[in-house]
Amino acid sequence: MSPKKRNLKAVVISDAHLGTYSSKANQLYSYLKTIQPETLVLNGDIVDVWRFSRRYFPTSHLRVIRYLFKLAERGTRIIFIPGNHDEVGRRFTGVDFGHFKIDNKVVLTLDGKSTWIFHGDVFDVVMHHSKWMAKMGAIGYGILSGFNRFVNSFLQLFGKSPVSLAAKIKDKVKGGKKEAVTDFEAMVARLAIRKGYHYVICGHIHRPAKKRIKSASGAITYLNSGDWVDHMTALEYEKNDWHLRYWDQDSDGIAEDTAEEEILSETLEDVFTRAFREVLKS
Repeated sequence: MSPKKRNLKAVVISDAHLGTYSSKANQLYSYLKTIQPETLVLNGDIVDVWRFSRRYFPTSHLRVIRYLFKLAERGTRIIFIPGNHDEVGRRFTGVDFGHFKIDNKVVLTLDGKSTWIFHGDVFDVVMHHSKWMAKMGAIGYGILSGFNRFVNSFLQLFGKSPVSLAAKIKDKVKGGKKEAVTDFEAMVARLAIRKGYHYVICGHIHRPAKKRIKSASGAITYLNSGDWVDHMTALEYEKNDWHLRYWDQDSDGIAEDTAEEEILSETLEDVFTRAFREVLKS
């Protein structure tokens, strides 16, 4: 029996990294089968061109791409925002086939509130100044993900819960506890506040989040759509707000993270100042 579809105004997913062993393509396909959004934003790194190999692009990954086109045929407006791992798509910015469009960023106006959406790699200092280092990191991340699968298979033999070594290391590299504003989030929030948006949505850092960030010049709700490698998350707009959803592969259902962290203005200003100094040093 097909799962009941939920009609949604808008959905944002990112960082599926199709074409890699770490991609949760089956779970992403199961999730997509449960929704019928008016607008679906593919916010970067959907297909991992950096690690693409003709020897590995299984049917389950191709099935996700086919289903995305099926959603477009059913009336969903799909906006593809290329990320750094599928940056080849940036050559086609501005292409618009009606129900499928490619752009570097998009502003959605929903219930009178504006949402600014972009991938976010432009705010990544390592990506911006040392692209070769970022690519080496992606290769290392892929190797670690492969080792991670071996470790989890071993843990399952003893009835233990799976762990994500790659996600833990990535958090260490990106810095900051979950509750804090990272340098990345501070820079994104400051610019979005200056532009006067109500929400700003990024992907790229694989850290799902919903935070109300305040500064002396205003406030913004910052969201990150996470990924379909470690977290299996999406952002859904309904009931006049954005909601962070997690896919539960055990129940084949969706769960919501209802927590919204509120960050003090001093935290944002201090982090932005530190981040700006780091950029000047690089």
